Amino acid sequence: MSSALLQSYYEAFNRGDAAAMLDLLTDDVVHEPSQGAVRTGKAAFADFLTHMNRCYSEQVIDPVLLTTVEGAHGAAEFLLEGRYLETDGDLPPASGQTYRLRVGAFFEFVDGRIARVSNHYNLADWLAQVG
Repeated sequence: MSSALLQSYYEAFNRGDAAAMLDLLTDDVVHEPSQGAVRTGKAAFADFLTHMNRCYSEQVIDPVLLTTVEGAHGAAEFLLEGRYLETDGDLPPASGQTYRLRVGAFFEFVDGRIARVSNHYNLADWLAQVG
């Protein structure tokens, strides 16, 4: 079940289907981004997705999905191909730059839903690609 849940999550991500992504989360989901503050709850995650979709267009490429035997934890590794659409805060100015990053993500599952999403990537690599 957990591998199928992750597959559904990344398929929704690649479609840009925030509603489908949110449907896979617990109400009190914890989101730990690679950079920035931890967010808690679906509303905070939805705000994050809105912001990201405004500033970036991204696709997950060739995800490798792993889950623990008991199904409480999972991980994913993938390439993230993207385009920087709109300047994001104090980051470099956006002008449609493209980038490609290796990303690692870690998950916790509760009652058939994703309860924690923790994403990690090399910010210095991204800055070098878009800067």
